[in-house]
Amino acid sequence: MSDVAAVKQLVSKYNALRTEISKVIVGQDEVVEQVLLSVFSGGHALLIGVPGLAKTLLVNTVAQTLGLQFKRIQFTPDLMPSDILGSEILDKDRNFKFIKGPIFANIILADEINRTPPKTQAALLEAMQERAVTIAGQHYKLDLPYFVLATQNPIEQEGTYPLPEAQLDRFMFAVNLDYPSFSEEVEVVKATTAGVQNEVNSLFTAEEIIEYQQLIRKIPVADNVIEYAVTLVGKTRPDSQAAPELVKNYIDWGAGPRASQNLILAAKANAALHGKFSPDIEDVQKVAIGILRHRLIKNYKAEAEGLTIEKIITSLF
Repeated sequence: MSDVAAVKQLVSKYNALRTEISKVIVGQDEVVEQVLLSVFSGGHALLIGVPGLAKTLLVNTVAQTLGLQFKRIQFTPDLMPSDILGSEILDKDRNFKFIKGPIFANIILADEINRTPPKTQAALLEAMQERAVTIAGQHYKLDLPYFVLATQNPIEQEGTYPLPEAQLDRFMFAVNLDYPSFSEEVEVVKATTAGVQNEVNSLFTAEEIIEYQQLIRKIPVADNVIEYAVTLVGKTRPDSQAAPELVKNYIDWGAGPRASQNLILAAKANAALHGKFSPDIEDVQKVAIGILRHRLIKNYKAEAEGLTIEKIITSLF
């Protein structure tokens, strides 16, 4: 199949995928779109929202519709790295045998990732970056495609371990979930209290997703679009000459080169999923908030004046 035909096929399958997900998830269109963008770009996503907004249900539904193996890990303060990665046990023949942990799946839901100590958070780092884990000196490759979709509760910070910047940077998107609108909440209540369960169909295979990820990486990008993305990221760094006054006054730390790479990858995916054969500046702007949101650190002055990260990012367009 030619690349042009493959893009057209991807668009029709993506639209069918959105329809399938909407059988279970009411509203949250932008959230679903950003999660799927990170999946087709081969990145990880961090879902930030208060309890009860269907974060876990969303990830579960996405895994089902993509036809991928799904595991959920509930992060708690007493969780150890071996609980995630797996451990070696002595079998009946007195030989060491490795029992794989829940990290060996295609989609990992890391529920409340900030509830576990840094030692356990770090166990995910190698898996997220290298798509492999090292246990007791043995190197194990993880099955592709591989995504970590982590959730975080922004309200309750008591007894939590905020993710270090290095780990936050590993997430392609940070997606904020808001409360549903009145009509959406009415739909949710009707659907969840009626006792009828909607079944979702699996539309992809793991091999197809890997092929689509490779297709998206092959999409050509004009130099001016790449330069726009790099300039946009450069403007977020307060000590850069390109930084506007707003950034110099309100931002302590800007985004690194991984943000530029992710902007272009996500713009390619956004273009492909909407039937375009090359991304433009609008595609970069469309994905910029989700990609830059968790990579900028506001200072106390911005907090005191109630200035949001989203406002600062959109002022840079």
